[in-house]
Amino acid sequence: MKPLVRPLRLTPGRARVAVVAPSGPVREERLQAGLDILRGWDLDPVVAPHVLDRHGEFDYLAGTDADRAADFQAAWCDPTVDAVICARGGYGAQRMVDLLDWDALRAAGPKVFVGFSDITALHEAFAVRLGLATLHGPAASGVDFVKNARAQEHLRATLLDPESVRVISAAAGSVLVPGRAAGVTLGGCLAMLTSDLGTPHTRPGARGGLLMIEDVGESAYRVDRALTQLLRAGWLDGVAGIALGSWERCGPYEALRAVFADRLGGLGVPVLEGFGFGHCEGALTIPFGVAAELDADAGTLTLEEPALR
Repeated sequence: MKPLVRPLRLTPGRARVAVVAPSGPVREERLQAGLDILRGWDLDPVVAPHVLDRHGEFDYLAGTDADRAADFQAAWCDPTVDAVICARGGYGAQRMVDLLDWDALRAAGPKVFVGFSDITALHEAFAVRLGLATLHGPAASGVDFVKNARAQEHLRATLLDPESVRVISAAAGSVLVPGRAAGVTLGGCLAMLTSDLGTPHTRPGARGGLLMIEDVGESAYRVDRALTQLLRAGWLDGVAGIALGSWERCGPYEALRAVFADRLGGLGVPVLEGFGFGHCEGALTIPFGVAAELDADAGTLTLEEPALR
């Protein structure tokens, strides 16, 4: 697995940031709070036209598939926009990803892309279709972002001063399988990775990669099922190392830990748990598509180069 193209870092006072909603509906008060944070970093946030829409039939979608795709396409292809940040996750990215004109997105050149959770489908699509490194980071209207200084500061540093976060340390990490491994980062929400298997927007496997996975609201047996699917599909063949993020509302962690040990412990690669990215307070921003070293014993992910150029 080769490193992907890294976009340019953002410059305070000059960078324009588009906020889009590819998935679930957005709460206006949280959106405004997120915009205020971005303005406080001396960035210029602009909100896509349909961000606050609600789908007439499916209340779990932020507007129609066509409108969400059009917002995303327009934001990415706007030459005055330097970064696209998702307002939230939820569900819906898979419904609109096939409506995007990937040739046009490629022609627009590399830009910063930020999101997590359901946005995993777009992270994979950007890697496969554009060869572009992305940021698995907080959503602009996410409660874990607008109310948490640690999440805000780590995203700010990654966007504006990426050299300062070359070493990312686990919030409360512990070793499931000891060791060090080098590879290229990838991953996201476990349920999204498994549900995207077999589509033209996801890679055939994690060979040579450092897999960063997390999830929310999934019981132990559902996590077991997802990991088993990845194993049976051969998707984990040759993976170099694994870091486990947050597992909020996934039941007692002791039960989850037993699943991780059973499903991942036999791969013969380092596995670090409790890394502190994903659906949690103070979530770290993790770049995908960059060469790095995972040290399970030290609880660190060390990037060979800054996440952004």
